[in-house]
Order: sequence, then C-alpha cells, then structure tokens
Amino acid sequence: MTDRPIRVGVQLQPQHAPRYGMIRDAVLRAEDAGVDIAFNWDHFFPLYPDAQGRIDGAHFECWTMLGAWAEQTERIEIGALVTGGGYRNPDLLADMARTVDHISGGRLILGVGAGWFAKDYEQYGYEFGTKGSRIDLLGENLDRIAARLPRLDPPPTRDIPMLIGGGGVRKTLRHVARHADIWHSFADPDGYPEKLDALDRHCADVGRDPAEIERSVPWPTASDDGHTPEQRADQLVAQGATLFTVASGGPDYDFGELRQALAWRDSRA
Repeated sequence: MTDRPIRVGVQLQPQHAPRYGMIRDAVLRAEDAGVDIAFNWDHFFPLYPDAQGRIDGAHFECWTMLGAWAEQTERIEIGALVTGGGYRNPDLLADMARTVDHISGGRLILGVGAGWFAKDYEQYGYEFGTKGSRIDLLGENLDRIAARLPRLDPPPTRDIPMLIGGGGVRKTLRHVARHADIWHSFADPDGYPEKLDALDRHCADVGRDPAEIERSVPWPTASDDGHTPEQRADQLVAQGATLFTVASGGPDYDFGELRQALAWRDSRA
C-alpha cells in the first residue's frame, strides 16, 4: 500500500483523427471530466486499426501537440506516454521539455522509453538496432537529459517529473531506479510482484528509496476469472500502483471507459 493519491490519466492516441480540432476537443473534454493527466504518444503512424479495420491513416506529431495542450489546458498535467528514446537528440529533448514546462506553468511530465515500433524508425531514417541497444541508448539519453536540464537558461519551473516506460527487469528497471519519478509498466496483478521485487533490488543497488517512485499502469480490463476492471485495479493498488491511464483513440475519442475509471477513483477517495 501507499499514501500517494490515486490518479487517473487518459492517453489520447493521436491516430485516425483527420483534423487536429478533434484532438483539441478531446483534451478539453478530458480536463472537464476531471482527469489528472492527459498523455499522448510519440509515434509517427497509427498503431491500431480504425473502425473499418484500416491500419494506415491520419496521425499527428507528439511534441508539437504538447505545446498546444500547454496553452489549451489549465489544471491537468500533460506529457507523452512515452517519448521514443531514439527519435530526438536528448539535449534538444531536454530543451523542448523545459519550454513546454514553462508554457504550461509547470505541468509537464517528461515520459521517455526505449522505443519499439520498427516502422517509425525505418520510415523516418532512425537506426532501429536491437532491443538491447535501444535500452542502452535510453540509459545514455537519460543521463544527458539530467545533465542538460539544470544548464538551461531559464531553468525549468520545477524538477520536471521523469516518467520511464518499460518493464525489463535487468536493464530498464535499473534506469527507472536511477532516474524515474514515475514508472509505467504493463504488468497485470499476477505478474506485477516480480517486477516490483526487481525494482526494489535495483533501488537498493543505487541507494534509492523505491517509495520515491510512483507506480503507473494501464487501466485494467475485465479478467477471464470474472474480476471487473475496478476489482483488478483494487488489486494493483494493494500492490502499490496509484496512477491508472485509460487509452482512447480517434476520431471519436470515446470516454465511456474513462468515466468508469474516474468514478472508481472518486469512490476510493
């Protein structure tokens, strides 16, 4: 268990929305609905098919959008879930994050991951490498971001929270132990304890209290054994998770599942 407040975010997937106004409307509706955080993602092409089963389609870029969200919203935190580790020079990414932090009045979460979608790399001319090389590059980039942020003039308005996505127990969780304020993983209640134990070991190795790191997971679906999403979320809270994010894609950005998660959050409060 944890004393952290339970939070609910929404990931507005910037795919299959042929007009940006659809996304602008969605992030404003999300803030009005009471979410704590609005995320997008850092890809260049749709990941999932649209309602007609077409995988190709409209898509918008992550960080340009975050700058717009910083102006459009007033209360919620914003960020990418997550920024592709190999898509941008990390010193430049630190400067971009500092700028969006200022535009938003200190509401940015800097989400970073190792990257995994081969089409992004191949179509935009980045070296895809291997899973291991991408995770190693993530570690190098995190070091460079941490070194660049305090050197910027003006500096960020706050210590920008660093969210790291991934669950690899040997390398990724060591990066989490060294750098993350928030750790996002896709483990279900059955597999989560193993990940938590690995994170605890890495934190011990680097001399860090694991309680300093907020635990973030996707909003769960119903399980085969009859547990509802709310019951599975309760299980994850008992294991230490406090940030739950609901995914919603274009063009409609339906919030039915998000309202369910928000009602669960409010009932626990």
